[in-house]
Amino acid sequence: MNAKPSTALSPSEMQSFWMPFTANRQFKANPRLLVRAEGMHYWSADGREILDAVAGLWCVNAGHGRREIAEAVGAQLATMEFAPTFQMGHPSAFELANRLAAIAPPGLDRVFFTNSGSESVDTALKIAIAYQRARGQGSRFRVIGREKGYHGVGFGGISVGGILNNRKYFAASMLPGVDHLPHTLSIEHNAYSRGLPAWGAHLANDLERLIALHDASTIAAVIVEPLSGSAGVILPPVGYLKRLREICDKHDILLIFDEVITGFGRVGKPFGAQAFEVTPDLMTTAKGLTNGAVPMGAVFAARKIYDAFMQGPEHTIELFHGYTYSAHPAACAAALATLDIYAREGLLTRAATLAPQMESAVHSLKGLPNVIDVRNCGLIGAVEMEPRAGRPGTRGYDVFLKCFERGVLVRQTGDIIALSPPLIVEPADLARIAEVLGEAIRGTA
Repeated sequence: MNAKPSTALSPSEMQSFWMPFTANRQFKANPRLLVRAEGMHYWSADGREILDAVAGLWCVNAGHGRREIAEAVGAQLATMEFAPTFQMGHPSAFELANRLAAIAPPGLDRVFFTNSGSESVDTALKIAIAYQRARGQGSRFRVIGREKGYHGVGFGGISVGGILNNRKYFAASMLPGVDHLPHTLSIEHNAYSRGLPAWGAHLANDLERLIALHDASTIAAVIVEPLSGSAGVILPPVGYLKRLREICDKHDILLIFDEVITGFGRVGKPFGAQAFEVTPDLMTTAKGLTNGAVPMGAVFAARKIYDAFMQGPEHTIELFHGYTYSAHPAACAAALATLDIYAREGLLTRAATLAPQMESAVHSLKGLPNVIDVRNCGLIGAVEMEPRAGRPGTRGYDVFLKCFERGVLVRQTGDIIALSPPLIVEPADLARIAEVLGEAIRGTA
């Protein structure tokens, strides 16, 4: 490990880094530094062991410190650190695409590599719109997103996304012709539901209203997260995703699933599409693809979409899109090693086995002060608390801090605490997470 041995950074050492999605002044006044990781744990700069209840940032699905991944990346860098994939290629890119196609929902067997979830989303949106033009449906330019949806931070992603703070400064620069479905979170109807909520499938029918407003001939695609993470774990009601699929099929509209969070075992199957038994036309992924070791994303496309581009003279470029680091050799090595771990240890389906323990752990927090809802699916859980009057988000932040002080890292979104531990988590870890989170909630009442 190359962790910095000092227990703190001076104010001058922290000045240059503009931290993402962080209250920079608040953090730098009292920094929380992680310096080492192994298994289910981080270690802080002052030597404390921190139980990771969020898999880093929804990405370290196989746990920390996987030497197989580090060794694979090191071997690749020693052999060839970079190879272009514009008009060139390298073997591991094709091997990885084949391996991914083998575990994907049937039919999603063409893979375009990116470097992040944000890039995956923008790639999928571009493919969807270009596909419509390639098949002679150029009037289909609109994309339908969803309120509270999170699709990364590219201009395409924030356009179809529905989180206020990600959108409000950039409204004049977002994609034209975008509309939004209503979100599916209803504490009034579904508070404390265990697993997928029973109420809300009818909300998918709002897509018919948007189609009547804009006309199907102008709509290229609908993009949703099967299960929303960043907005605070918003679950799809039973039958909701199937109804979206039916409406899209009826009107010849593409359906895109953003599986950056639900991909690679988080909800008990390799992908949420399989867990919820609905196959999209395009599927975006990242995070768990490399266990967080190297940035990488991938867009899965249905064969009909790929084939629509494979027309015209063979010497012409079919899609004018890509990234310098698409299918970077080191990222491919990390992903292949990660897939080996997933397969060897059965991690892509382990969440289904542990889901009952996860459910019991998070629902044990029902009835604590200020808790207004508890939600769960697979190895994902959330506890929502009543905001303080005039100070939304402060209660959630205080709970987050108290959990960290007590040795557990959780994820705060406003006044919601989200949990997504590595897939190697044990029942005792889940009990510890619930115990500490409960103490923190009581301590901030």
